[in-house]
Amino acid sequence: MQVLLIVVFITFVALGVPISFALGFVSFAGIAALPIIPNSVVFTKMFNGLNSFTLLAVPLFILAANLMNEGSISDRLIDVCTASVGHVRGGLAHANILVSMIFAGISGSSQADTAGIGKILIPAMEKQGYDKETAVGVTAASSTLGSIIPPSITMVVYAGIANVGTGALFMTGLLPGIMLGLAMMAVVVMYSRKKNFPKGEKIPAREVMKQVWSSLPALMTPIILIGGIVTGWFTPTESAAVACVYALIIGIFFYHTIKVKNLPKILIETMKLSSLSLFALATANALGELLSYYQLNEAVQGFFVGMPGGRIVFLAVVVLFFMFVGTFMDAVPAMILFVPIVLPSAVALGISPIILGLIVVVTLALGLVTPPYGLCLLLAGSISGITIEESFKGVLPYFLSSVAVLVLMIVFADAFLAIPTALFPNLF
Repeated sequence: MQVLLIVVFITFVALGVPISFALGFVSFAGIAALPIIPNSVVFTKMFNGLNSFTLLAVPLFILAANLMNEGSISDRLIDVCTASVGHVRGGLAHANILVSMIFAGISGSSQADTAGIGKILIPAMEKQGYDKETAVGVTAASSTLGSIIPPSITMVVYAGIANVGTGALFMTGLLPGIMLGLAMMAVVVMYSRKKNFPKGEKIPAREVMKQVWSSLPALMTPIILIGGIVTGWFTPTESAAVACVYALIIGIFFYHTIKVKNLPKILIETMKLSSLSLFALATANALGELLSYYQLNEAVQGFFVGMPGGRIVFLAVVVLFFMFVGTFMDAVPAMILFVPIVLPSAVALGISPIILGLIVVVTLALGLVTPPYGLCLLLAGSISGITIEESFKGVLPYFLSSVAVLVLMIVFADAFLAIPTALFPNLF
C-alpha cells in the first residue's frame, strides 16, 4: 500500500497537479484504505493543522509585503541602496542583494521579494547593460534571503511544527542571512571583472543622505519588528500585525502611495497567496497522520542513530534530502511532512531543534532557485522572458556560494546559537 501511494504521489507531481491537491488525495486515499482510522480524521487533521496562533503570522506577513509593494516602499529601498553602492562596478547587482537583505527583514517571504523587487531591478539591470541571465540570477538568488533573515514565514511554520521559540529561531537566522548576502556580493565582485559589469555615476554624499532620510520610515521597519521581538514587546505573530499597521500608516499618511480604494484588491491578493501555503500545510498535516500510522519516524530514527559519522554526517544527509525535496515541493508542506520524521533523530544525536530548523529552512530556501519547482527562479525568469535553463545558468554561481555557507553551518552548527542564546537564555 505504501509503495502504491508513493507512486500515485510522484505521478501527480509529474503531471503538474498542485502539490496541495496531490497531498490531499494521497492522504484521503491512504486513510480510507485503513479500516481502523475513520475518514473524518483527514478533515480533523487539516483543521487542527491550521488552528494555531503562530500560523496567523503567515497571512499577516504576506499582507505586509503586499502593502510595502503597493506603497512603493520597496521602490524607496531600491533608490537608497542604488544611491549608496551603485557607483562601484557591478553596483546595481550589489544594490539588488542589499535591497533583498533589507526587504527580507520586512516581508518574511522570498516570493514577495522576487515579485516586488524583481519587476523593478531586472529591467533596470538589463537597461544598464547586464545580461539577462545575470539580472535574473542575482534577483532570484538574493530573494531566498527572505526565508532566512528574520522575520521569516517558513521559520514561523517550523517553530509551530517543532514547538520551539519563534523569536529564538528568528535570531538564529540573522547571522547566516548576512553571511549568505555577503557571499553573493563576493560572487558579484568576482564576476565584475570577468564580465565587465557596468557601474553608475557616483551620487554626491548630500544626495545619498537625502535618499536615506526619505527612506527612513521604510528602513526602520525591520528594526521595529526585530527589536520588538527581542525586547519582548510583542510576539512574532504580533510583529506581523504591527508590520501591516506600520506599512499601512506610512503608505497612506507619509508617502501617500496607498489609496483606500486599493485596499480590497490588496486584501484579495493576500488571501489568494495565503490560501496556497495554508491549504498545502493543512493537507500535509493530514498526510502526517498517515505517516505516523506506518511509524516512519521510528524507522528513520533507527537508521540515523545507527549511522557512523555522528552529527555532521546526519546534518549533511538532512541537507541532501531537503535539497532534493525542495526541487519539487514548497517549503511548507516539505517541513510538515518530513520535519517530524527527522527531528527525533536530531534530538537523539544532541542537535538543537533550532539548529535543525535553521539548516532545514536555508536548504529549502535554496530549493526556490532550483528547477523544476524553483518558484523564485520561475518568477524572475518570467520577468526577463528567458527559459528556466538560462535562468538557472545565471543563478548557479550565487547558488554555489550559498551552498558553501551552508557547509559552514553544518560544520560549525553550535556557533550559530550564540545570538539566540544571549538573547533568550531561558530557552537553552
